[in-house]
This record gives sequence, C-alpha cells and structure tokens, in this order.
Amino acid sequence: MAAGAAAGAWVLVLSLWGAVGGDRNITARIGKPLVLNCRGAPKKPPQQLEWKLNTGRTEAWKVLSPQGGSWDSVARVLPNGSLLLPAVGVQDEGTFRCRATSRKGKETRSAYQVRVYQTPEKPEIINPASELMAGVPNKVVGERGEVESSPEERKGVGTCVSEGGYPAGTLNWHSNGKPLIPDGKGTSVQEETRRHPKTGLFTLQSELTVIPAQGGAPHPTFSCSFRPGLPRRRALHTAPIQLTVWEPVPPEVQVMVQPEDGKVVLGGTLTLTCETPAQSSLQIHWIKDGIPLHIPPTPVLLFHKVKLEDQGTYSCVATHPSHEPQESPAVHVIIDKPIAGSVEGQGLGTVALALGILGGLGIAALLIGAIMWRRQRHRREER
Repeated sequence: MAAGAAAGAWVLVLSLWGAVGGDRNITARIGKPLVLNCRGAPKKPPQQLEWKLNTGRTEAWKVLSPQGGSWDSVARVLPNGSLLLPAVGVQDEGTFRCRATSRKGKETRSAYQVRVYQTPEKPEIINPASELMAGVPNKVVGERGEVESSPEERKGVGTCVSEGGYPAGTLNWHSNGKPLIPDGKGTSVQEETRRHPKTGLFTLQSELTVIPAQGGAPHPTFSCSFRPGLPRRRALHTAPIQLTVWEPVPPEVQVMVQPEDGKVVLGGTLTLTCETPAQSSLQIHWIKDGIPLHIPPTPVLLFHKVKLEDQGTYSCVATHPSHEPQESPAVHVIIDKPIAGSVEGQGLGTVALALGILGGLGIAALLIGAIMWRRQRHRREER
C-alpha cells in the first residue's frame, strides 16, 4: 500500500510539473493513479470548470463536471478542479481538456495527450537447444511448449518470449554480444504478436533460424532483448545461451598401403596413406598394434628400409575440433625375410641354363657341319 501511494504521489507530481512546464504529453503506468491539473481553476468551490475527454472509453467527447456522476470509478473531478484517474488503463489513452474560469472572469484552457505503458516481464528463451549443425538451417527458437525429439529431427533451439507489455515494443536477437540482423539467407526471423482481449497487453514471440558457416565459431552465444515502444525506456535482456556447432560427419577414414597386399621384403619401401575428407583443420595420428605412435601428425607414413619391427597392424585417427575423432579400419603389414640358400639356388640355376644353351649351340653346330660335309662330298662324286 505504501509503495502504491508513493507511486501515485510521484505520478501526481510529474503530471503537475508537466502542466506547469507546458508539456502536454503525459505518460502514465497502467494500474497507477493519474492526476491532471486544470490550470486557472479556483482552488475551492464554487468553481466554473469543465473537463472533456476523448479516449478509448468514449465514442466522442465526454464531459465531466465537479458535481460528479456515473464515471467516478473511471475519472472524477477533485475539489481543487484537478482530474483523477484512480487506475489508468489502456482505454484511457487519448486527449483530456479542461476549461476553467477564475473568479475575475479569466478563462484558462488546459490540454493533455495521455499515453500509457506497462513494462513486460523480463524476456526469456524457452526450450533452448544445445547443438547446431553447420551448413544446415537451425531454428534458434521453436514454438512455445514444443516437444522435440532427436537432434536429426530437431529444427528449433528455443523461443524468445516477452509477455505483458504495452505498447507492443520489439524483440531483437544478438549473437556473441552483437546485434543479429536477418538477411533472409543465413539468418531469418519469424515474429508473432498477440494481444490480450481484456487487458490489451501484448505477448511477443520471435523465432530465429540460422545456418552456421562450416569452420566457424564452434560455441556461439545467442541472446534476446525487448525494446519498449516508448522513448527513454531501458531495454530488457535475456540471459545468453551457448550452443555447440557440429560439422557434418566426414566420409569414412581409411588407410591405403603400397604395396597393395601389404607384403614387403626386408629392406624394401613401404608407404601408408591416411585418406580423409579435404579439410585443412584435420589432424592425422597413427596407431600401431593398438598403441599410438609418438610422431608429429602426418597423413603419410613412409618407410624407406623396412625392418622386422615395422611388421604389425596400422590404423590412422582423424581429429577435428567440432566432431568426434574417426579411426580407420586396421591394415596388416607383413615383412618377408629372404631365405639363406635362395641366392645359391638362383646361381646354380643360372649356370645350368647357360650350359644348356651352350650345349644346344654345340649340337646345332655339329649338325650344320655334317650337312655341309655331305653336300660337299656329293658334289665331288658328281664331278
């Protein structure tokens, strides 16, 4: 009660100050009393004055007199000639005029343009989500009360709601502390305004859809603010929400081996290549026999002269800041050791082959010589 009386007195002081200072624009809070001063009116009866008002409660000008009437619960004339509105409502917006005649016969007119306001509750983001997918449209807010299922089916991340304000005002979105301006492409906003049929107060809802860029900030923050429809009124802000942006799942990671069968002779060359999506932010780590290799990240393992200890199973792991690591299927590397007698056997085979060739050539030479000798003998006999 004390707080209400203090607020009423404050509104009274403001209204009187506005009248004296010539400021005819009056702003009053809904539900609070408002007193409008009639300048030039005698402070005590008898008085000659008339109040006329044209508001949302009247179809035309309504005339009020000091004698009172059926409008006393809405507006009544005080003994000093001022007009009292016990509890200002939305319907009391309009024009108020007073015409008073002093005891000396001087006529004075007063006119006020009254506007009312109601500060809404602090806006809030309801049903906030925690994840977004890069390159995919994501609603930062969904319908109020909406029950959303899996992340794949989910499109909303929350809804910014402001209730119980007048005039309507506006809702604005912010990303990482900066105003978020809808462009209809990567960022779009759908707004809904509802008005209560009895109180006339407004409820605002704002739905934000964003398409995070691939490779952008992995943990952006979003917030919403309500800006009143009247000047010199402070904006109200929601608490920020922080989301995680996931990059699309890359194709499967795999290891390519050269030679293809994975069999290498001791001392030979072996090349292992980790094939991954073309993303510069990927880091490739290697695992041998289930144990990570302590080497700098690299997509290629090159063995110029393989050793027996290089034999085993190899796999690579691709890591990215915005999605889980992916490990490739393992490949097997086998090192073939040369047999001790294989060199001698190969040498004997070569010698045998050479001797066979020489023997064949010798027999051919003998045959050719025999044929030539018989021809020469036959010619001699003919002679």
